[in-house]
Order: sequence, then structure tokens, then C-alpha cells
Amino acid sequence: MNIPQLQIQTTKGILGLLIDKPIQEIEQPKATMNQEQPAAILEMSTTRPQLSIDTSEVRADIDLKGPLRRGDENAQYGRQGAMEGIARRAQEGQQMMQIENGGNAIVDIIRQQTTPAPAPLGIRFVGDRTKIQMSFQQGTLEINATPQRPILDVQINKPIHHYTPGKVSGVMEQYPSIQIDIKW
Repeated sequence: MNIPQLQIQTTKGILGLLIDKPIQEIEQPKATMNQEQPAAILEMSTTRPQLSIDTSEVRADIDLKGPLRRGDENAQYGRQGAMEGIARRAQEGQQMMQIENGGNAIVDIIRQQTTPAPAPLGIRFVGDRTKIQMSFQQGTLEINATPQRPILDVQINKPIHHYTPGKVSGVMEQYPSIQIDIKW
């Protein structure tokens, strides 16, 4: 007796996955920066130095005198000459009063007047520089510098981000199957 047989043959199903990977791109642009440096404020103030030189005494030594000084010196010279003349006349009068003591007073007086004193040597050094009077007042210089702060304008740029999401999709690589056979 033959018994029918049932034969079952199965093929399993194979599921495959198709994966598209995600793509992510990130870019960070540099910051935009504008910088400006204003010049410092510079203030300067000065007072001039003063030099005073008085050469009037040196100029007087080389006979370059002003009219007032020349007038004063001539008046003094005249006064001195008048006093010397009075003194000489008084001395001559004294000599004449003592004529009784002997001697020849008139001849002595004439000899004194006619015989000049020896003239001084004509060499004279003029312009003594130690007579120059100088005064100096020092000047000043003040400098004020005020620095200015830099002007910075910084723009921070946001990152550039591109993202493409990934995909997963299922694909049947092998479909399942069942085959049933009956054998008699």
C-alpha cells in the first residue's frame, strides 16, 4: 500500500535594506570685522625762550654811545675840568703868596703850564666781553596726547549647515515561497 506523501518545500524570504547614508555639511565662515583706529589727539603748547643781551657798556668802550649818555659824560667832563682849573688857580695863588720865602714862583708856574705831561701810550684794548650782560629765560613745551579707542565692528556669521537625511528602504531580495507536492 502506498501512502500518499505530502512534501512541503519552503524558501525563506530574504529582506534586503537599501540605505542611503545621511549627508551633513557644516561650514563656518570667518567673522566679518571692520576695524578703524582714529588718530590720537595731540595738543602742544609752548612759551618761547627769551635771551636778553645788553651790550651798552661794550659799545660805550668803543665810543658808540647814545646822546643822553654822551651829554651826561660831557657835563661831568666839564665839571671835572672846571674843578681842576679852580684847584690849579688856588695852587698857583698859594705859590704866589709864598714868594717871600724865596724862589722864582712865576717861572715855576710858567714851566708847569708850558711843559706838558708825557702823553699816554696810544694803545688801548676796547670791547671787554665780560661787560656784556646776558639773561636767559627758559621756554617751556607741554605735550598732551589723548589716545583714541579703536572702533571695532565684528559681525559673527552663522554656520552654514546642509543636511540631507538618510533613507532606509526595504527590498525583497528573495521572496518566500511554499511548494507543496503530493506524491502518490
